Amino acid sequence: MQLAIVHDWLNQMGGAEAVLETLVEMFPRAPIYTSMYWRKGMPPRYQGWDIRTTWLDHAPGIHRHQQPYLALYPRAWSSLNLSKYDLILSNKSGFCHGVRKDSGVRKDSGVRKDSGVRKNSRSVRQNGQSKSALHVCYCLTPTRYVWNFDDYARSEGLGRLPCIALKPLVALMRRWDFAAAQRVDHFIAISHEIQTRIEKHYQRESVVIYPPVDLRRYRPQPQPGDYFLIVSRLIPYKRIDLAIQAFNRLGLPLVIAGSGRDQARLEKLAQPNIQFLGRVPEADLPDLMARCRAFVFPGYEDFGITPVEAQACGRPVIAFGAGGALDTVIDCQTGVLFRQQTVDSLIDGVQRFNSMRFDPQTARSNAERFSAEVFKQNLGNFLEEKFIEHQNTQHAPRST
Repeated sequence: MQLAIVHDWLNQMGGAEAVLETLVEMFPRAPIYTSMYWRKGMPPRYQGWDIRTTWLDHAPGIHRHQQPYLALYPRAWSSLNLSKYDLILSNKSGFCHGVRKDSGVRKDSGVRKDSGVRKNSRSVRQNGQSKSALHVCYCLTPTRYVWNFDDYARSEGLGRLPCIALKPLVALMRRWDFAAAQRVDHFIAISHEIQTRIEKHYQRESVVIYPPVDLRRYRPQPQPGDYFLIVSRLIPYKRIDLAIQAFNRLGLPLVIAGSGRDQARLEKLAQPNIQFLGRVPEADLPDLMARCRAFVFPGYEDFGITPVEAQACGRPVIAFGAGGALDTVIDCQTGVLFRQQTVDSLIDGVQRFNSMRFDPQTARSNAERFSAEVFKQNLGNFLEEKFIEHQNTQHAPRST
């Protein structure tokens, strides 16, 4: 079986890249198709992979500043034909699910034509036989700045006039994104939050397979410290400002690990009981997590890997009770969920946390549901089942 992995872009590290690394472990011989690849900005080990880029990789400055080119991504992915593969596995948060999976060629006429936008289309023939790759999309999220543009623009600080100017373009991209989603054979969602969005925006069903979390480095410690902890990129939608305002009022020690464009503003907002560590080396994170009193997670996330890592260390999580946290944190057992994304609600969550006791082993056991081994088994079983079904459909005799 020939398999291709498709990934939106390779110019920064994040949750999507953690999934990609596990996919490469599962399918080490599979080529990786991506819109662009910044070799200097990605881990050196990636240079040993078979990475193949689109023509967008040559756009000036795209590796560091991709936003000006967002309107070109649909065209770049539509130009990529992967019909020579048996199975396409896209790891999508942007537009990479828009690759073409049908050969689009009738050999008897020699004329190329598009397969069209039809759900689960298998209409292309070659030598009298149906010819179509199976496309499974592992959906990290329906494209956020297309379907949630107002929230995205607000979090990024876009002004009124840029928003008005961009609305027609966003509408065009939304139509393309929906059409591309209809050509996918099967969707997998990373959480029940994303499953709901896939149904809402793409009108497609999906199954939930949680993303892989490498738990091997994380272990409970016998004596945790007294500080609360945040590990995050410091960007607006993470809502670190909410936690800072809450802990300013509580006067409790809060340690913030991470960096980002919002760092200067957040540091000005914080009182002396809040400490910024900047970017912490990966090797130091397990000990930092294992010794915190609780991990604080104030954002509205699609899934959220760091709360799982904290629980793997036996530490409880205080999280906003929406999005992926509903899948990963068990209220009053492995942490506390606060119900409104407000300062007062977070303060109430911390105060409830202070009145409760949590068992480190319960937190660890919950985290093990999200291990890389569980992901590999679940994804492997799903792909095998759907590929067999697809092969049977491809080779079934056609009625006349």
